[in-house]
Amino acid sequence: MQQSAGQRWATFDCYGTLIDWETGMRRALETIVPGNTSQLLAQYYEIEKQVEGEQPFRSYRNVLAEALRRSARSTGVMLASGAEHVLANTLPDWPVFPDVGRALSGLRAAGWKLAILSNVDRDLIAGTARHLPVVFDDIITAEDVRAYKPSLNHFRRFREKHQLADENWVHVARSYYHDIVPASQLGIRRVWINRSRETAPEQLATVELSNLLTLAPTLQQLCG
Repeated sequence: MQQSAGQRWATFDCYGTLIDWETGMRRALETIVPGNTSQLLAQYYEIEKQVEGEQPFRSYRNVLAEALRRSARSTGVMLASGAEHVLANTLPDWPVFPDVGRALSGLRAAGWKLAILSNVDRDLIAGTARHLPVVFDDIITAEDVRAYKPSLNHFRRFREKHQLADENWVHVARSYYHDIVPASQLGIRRVWINRSRETAPEQLATVELSNLLTLAPTLQQLCG
């Protein structure tokens, strides 16, 4: 157990929030099914949620492969043997959004502690972390908590580990389903990074931003 009294923490979802996972996935899929990427991705996003929710728990590497296999089958796209592993193989090199450096550097300069709560395996995010502009103070993965968001396990593990007061913690994420909803259930203040200008099913975000450019002053206002 770590005592974090008085420290301000910003936790982040990684893929979609810090990492441009749509571009990364499209580039990866174009190498195995050129011309069929959009059709495949439309199915993939929903099928991945189903696979993550199944028991027993699968590693994220296996979630990626199984979701891609099922998506290809449902859309009639043929995958070569072994092609289902392309997402896991390329994930550590998916691009960082251009606004990430300024946002994280601004938070670090203002004294914030930074953490990632992510639906991946430890080895995959270790590869991604090499490309991020700052070193994070903590990373909690699905592999650590044996569950995928929107499970509350990531958030509960982080809260227990750091013994945080709610007023010193803000969660920042793009996915309403995976992050904003569960964070709201635990009373954690949450910043929705609505990069795609989606319409929220219900107003659960504390703050909504279209990107990370004003994140540092926004969190300063939230936590003083």
